[in-house]
Amino acid sequence: MVRKIEIVPYDPDWLKIFEIEAKNIREVLGFHLVAIHHIGSTAIFSMLAKPTIDMLLVVMSLAKLDGLNNRMQELGYEPKGENGIPGRRYYRKLEGEIHRFHLHAFEVGHPEIKRHLNFRDFLREHADEARAYQELKLRLSAEFPFDSKKYTSGKTAFIRMIDQRAGNWRLDSDKDMENYE
Repeated sequence: MVRKIEIVPYDPDWLKIFEIEAKNIREVLGFHLVAIHHIGSTAIFSMLAKPTIDMLLVVMSLAKLDGLNNRMQELGYEPKGENGIPGRRYYRKLEGEIHRFHLHAFEVGHPEIKRHLNFRDFLREHADEARAYQELKLRLSAEFPFDSKKYTSGKTAFIRMIDQRAGNWRLDSDKDMENYE
């Protein structure tokens, strides 16, 4: 069955849902998990989003994480391997056809960690860019309601532009913090 792309109003419960699920994941991964972050549009206050909680897992070893796939499956997660991004492990948790959680796991030091966090933090701090991203997602979901590939590819140029701006912003922010150390 083809799933419809639906963008819904921000739900303040998304943070609570993230925290509960993060606790469950921590219990399974134990000391293999270095950090877990709420990312994606559901992590940006007041942004309309698909109601899927995206999580970024920072782990010591992907091989050790792979060894815990049975435990992740017990939590309801389907391991999908790299799923198109080298150095990543991707998991999804469904309720029927509804995607509830997407996990993106990387080993400590992988550049995608910083990219995801910079993107999230930049949009949290820059309301105009967050609104522009939201409008783009609304337009694409109306144009391609049942074509996730076109929906996703339609966001690529915007995401790359924000990634560049977010990286520069983070560098400037880090320089500003040096003055207070």
